[in-house]
Amino acid sequence: MAGSEICEVKRIFTSRIKVLEHILSVGEAHFSDMRAIMHERLAEDMFPFGAQIALACNQPRGFAQWCAGDPIENLNTDVDSPDKARALITQTCDLVASITADDSRLEDIKCINLGPDTYCELPAHRYVNDFLIPNLYFHITVAYAILRKLGAPIGRADFTFHLSPYVTMKET
Repeated sequence: MAGSEICEVKRIFTSRIKVLEHILSVGEAHFSDMRAIMHERLAEDMFPFGAQIALACNQPRGFAQWCAGDPIENLNTDVDSPDKARALITQTCDLVASITADDSRLEDIKCINLGPDTYCELPAHRYVNDFLIPNLYFHITVAYAILRKLGAPIGRADFTFHLSPYVTMKET
């Protein structure tokens, strides 16, 4: 049974992936050719919108795979349709939900490959907080920024969509 720390990590990953799903929905509601949008980039040397979805999903997926003792297998970044993107989001949420690791797993050392001949080793709680979560936010932010750049009516409330269950309107 997952402990309270692992449950919190699961909550963060799931709620933020749901933000990504919401951002995708905003794009689908605004653009008539979402398949074309999947190939749009914020900058020429950055991954396109569809790839940003896969890269965001890789963060919680990698954690779930590591918790299970499985090799971390990153997703293919060739996400060329909203249906593929939604399937990755659903699979990612399901994988995160399956995490059963105990909180003690967060004390284990995780080796992170940073590129050819470069790596770092961190306790897993730092792996989550200093590597996975910042990367998750980075890719969600880039996906958000691509849609915003293209004219989608997207704003802060969409980026903080995970807070919507807690929002109330003041009575006047």
